[in-house]
Amino acid sequence: MSDPRISVVIPHLNQPAFLQRCLTSLQAGTRQPDEIFVVDNGSTALPQEVCDAFEGVTLLSEATPGPGPARNTGVAASSGNILAFIDADCLADPDWLAVIEETFTKDPSAEILGGDVRIAYDDPDRLTLLEAYESIYAYRMDRYIAREGFTGTGNLAMRRAVMQAVGPFGGLDVAEDRDWGQRATGAGHDLRYVATMKVYHPARRSFAELTQKWDRHSAHDYSLYRARRLGRVKWLIRTAAMCASPLAEGPRILASDRISGLRARGLAMLALTGIRFYRTWIMLRLALSDDPDALTGRWNR
Repeated sequence: MSDPRISVVIPHLNQPAFLQRCLTSLQAGTRQPDEIFVVDNGSTALPQEVCDAFEGVTLLSEATPGPGPARNTGVAASSGNILAFIDADCLADPDWLAVIEETFTKDPSAEILGGDVRIAYDDPDRLTLLEAYESIYAYRMDRYIAREGFTGTGNLAMRRAVMQAVGPFGGLDVAEDRDWGQRATGAGHDLRYVATMKVYHPARRSFAELTQKWDRHSAHDYSLYRARRLGRVKWLIRTAAMCASPLAEGPRILASDRISGLRARGLAMLALTGIRFYRTWIMLRLALSDDPDALTGRWNR
């Protein structure tokens, strides 16, 4: 590819301080974006002042709830032949866009790239409970790509032609990253993991923030299961396995190279146990109520 033009799209919802940090990290990169579109998705106040402080940033609005519709609005306004997606609460590695450009330029067969997402620590020498847990279990894009044919939209790049062929991101009724990625790979498009394409995501500050994520993902998964033959029976078997799963995770926590020290590993195990028991309860609740929409509707508003 000669002279690639990279458009960066950032969905935003009530995170102006994080957005400022994200834009600062992009500005400090070794390869500058050709254009940046911040798409606000219903914030109580538009981040106009934040966006105006950075050159080449255009602020748009999308009223339809969900990061997928916000990304679609940014794509429609953009002009680059490469589309790069990052979330407002993430920090781009200094070489993030340089790696994207190099990968697409050197390999014409590359179509969709998913990168490494690591936790941004407040204090690397003393991890919090959720920092320790999420360092091991969150944002494992390498596994999503290898096992499930999708990657997270918080660190995603593609050729515009692929976006045009696959179509837009979905709304709140689906897990839009998984839905789009699996539509793309199902159609035969190449999705590859690039370890040096890095962004950093802050760990969630509270257990409640993490449970909101699992509410949404569990509801989406249940919707898929109940549409299948014996889906609810299989869901209940999966629920039982979730309850027992912490017992099998000890070796993985001890062997992980994503954290170090007994304290951090103990915190990770403690958090894992609480989260897996919570997920068990949510999965059982879904099976009994048969109402996944009650959980998915809480994400954006």
